[in-house]
Amino acid sequence: MKAAIFLDRDGVINEVLTKRVKFVNQPEDFYLLQGVGQAIHMLNQTGYPVFVVTNQGGVGLGYMAESDLQAIHQKMEADLKEENAFVTEIAYCPHKPYAGCHCRKPKAGMLHTLAAKHKIDLEQSFMVGDRQADIEAGKAAGTLTVRIGETEKVPANYHFSDLLSFATWISSLHGHDH
Repeated sequence: MKAAIFLDRDGVINEVLTKRVKFVNQPEDFYLLQGVGQAIHMLNQTGYPVFVVTNQGGVGLGYMAESDLQAIHQKMEADLKEENAFVTEIAYCPHKPYAGCHCRKPKAGMLHTLAAKHKIDLEQSFMVGDRQADIEAGKAAGTLTVRIGETEKVPANYHFSDLLSFATWISSLHGHDH
């Protein structure tokens, strides 16, 4: 059993609700936030698997097709690859908000599914997000929780201004012997 890092996508990895992007419904709307490629590269170096867990209710609501979401994630992986960074797996909840599914954050379904598949020790892992639903999903799964930025001031185990600050901290704890 090993520890892992679970990352929310919108607002942690890429821009959302900014001047140039409202929602990411097509690959052209996808912009990595500054420092994210470097941050995920640093996390890769620590030996932690890095997972993305993202609510994508826009699929269930009909704002985008599942194929659009796949194309967005291909763009994300290509952008990360340019910075020598990668994610192990991307999990998403395509269901409508309030559909009652087990996977939509703040429920922990995506984390539990990934943990079972990859033999992850959730208690040693981190859920990193910018919103209350991310932190609650982490708590429900039994992970340590990390809040990024100032979008929602919700209590978490740790708080960093951005993903690079978190990655720098994790790297300093582990060196490269993790």
